[in-house]
Amino acid sequence: MPVVGSAKEMIHFIKERFQIRQCKKFKNQDRVCLNFHIKKCLGPCMGYVSKEDYHKQIDQIMLLLEGKIDRIIKELKQEMAQYAGQQDYEKAAKIRDRIQAIERVSEKQKVSNISEHNIDVIGLYKNEMTVCIEIFFIRGSKMIGREHYFFDDLKDMEEEEIVAGFLKQYYFEKIELPNKIMMRFALEEKEAIEKYLSSKAGRKVELKSPQKGEKLKFVEMAELNSKITLENKLKDKSDILLELKDVLKLEKMPLKIESFDISNMAGNFVVAGMCVVQNGVIKRNLSRRFKIKTVVGQDDPKCMQEVVSRRLKHSLENPNGGFGKLPDLILADGGITQIRAIQKVLEENHLGNQIPVFGMVKDDKHSTRALMNEQREEFEISEKLFHFITNLQDEVHKTAIEYHRKVRDKEMTKSKLDDISGIGNKKRAELLKKFGSVKKIKEATIEEIAQVKGINLKLAEKIKQELL
Repeated sequence: MPVVGSAKEMIHFIKERFQIRQCKKFKNQDRVCLNFHIKKCLGPCMGYVSKEDYHKQIDQIMLLLEGKIDRIIKELKQEMAQYAGQQDYEKAAKIRDRIQAIERVSEKQKVSNISEHNIDVIGLYKNEMTVCIEIFFIRGSKMIGREHYFFDDLKDMEEEEIVAGFLKQYYFEKIELPNKIMMRFALEEKEAIEKYLSSKAGRKVELKSPQKGEKLKFVEMAELNSKITLENKLKDKSDILLELKDVLKLEKMPLKIESFDISNMAGNFVVAGMCVVQNGVIKRNLSRRFKIKTVVGQDDPKCMQEVVSRRLKHSLENPNGGFGKLPDLILADGGITQIRAIQKVLEENHLGNQIPVFGMVKDDKHSTRALMNEQREEFEISEKLFHFITNLQDEVHKTAIEYHRKVRDKEMTKSKLDDISGIGNKKRAELLKKFGSVKKIKEATIEEIAQVKGINLKLAEKIKQELL
């Protein structure tokens, strides 16, 4: 399949044939790196190449990526002739070799018999959980790259509806638009989308659904690539879960993982966040937030017990409800006290041996370096598993922190008027509209307060008394 890895191949080609810098640190260099000595860099960090000559390399790379092969070869031939005229045959030979290399890679990129110069090809593949959309970019009759995007929870949507939604989201925000967009489906909104894109581009932009020939084959190739891309992604997730199962010595695959985190400020505004990993993917729509109801002060273990108890109750009473089935694994964003707090709740609900619990052991940078069980036994994790767990840790922490801020801000901005019976949102708004603040209302006379719409003399007396 000629397009697979074409982007990587082009990057490799550019690094091999164009002497541009590949280092990340550019300033304060005291010597050139190895790439300069092996003729893979011009040494701009040390001023060994002029800005003009270096920018000329960058301009040629841009032409190459845009598929403007004829123009770049024309410029290189002029440059080669100039060096030859100066009898600098070594530089002329290097330019000749670059021209031949560009012609070879250009030939490999040619897209069969498709003669149009500016086409995007869209392929779609979906399974019961995820949709993958793959886009091929054809410029100057050559494949210059591709992109792919994943969308979860679209299994109930028709493929035509998914593609139409993607077109609106993707192309309505793009500045550069192709002349044609090819896909499998003839969309109901075809004319409206074409009209909008054409107006935006200042020229005709067409949506095409080829039925035969090379163009159909290319749409099929994009669809096949989307299928392979999605399968590879799912394989990566499956490998992660399998590794987690082996590392923690679990009896079954942890297809559903839940993590909890407590957030508070010196025991005030205590809340908790819960995040869910389903089949290796963090499902933000399954995240839950809890406001602590029974614990007074700063006692994270007791807060964790309350939260987990409330969470388990949902599934035990209604397995088909919003919380779904019980998790296969619980990861606590805390140490041994959190683990034991959760374990105690599981045992109280006769689930002690059914749901394993592990804590995330932090390093001095508050990143998870290992997992720990109730016996304080630590399980080292690979770099791949580290990234997976860190993403979950960040997500549950973010959920808890954001909810904590929301509760805190709401409480801190709460008006004293809210505690007075008989004062609803409308009357409160009218009072603040007239006086500007609670302090001004407190300073006003009963008669002045009674002049506010909806406030009678009796209620005005009550307001004055409550605010004293």
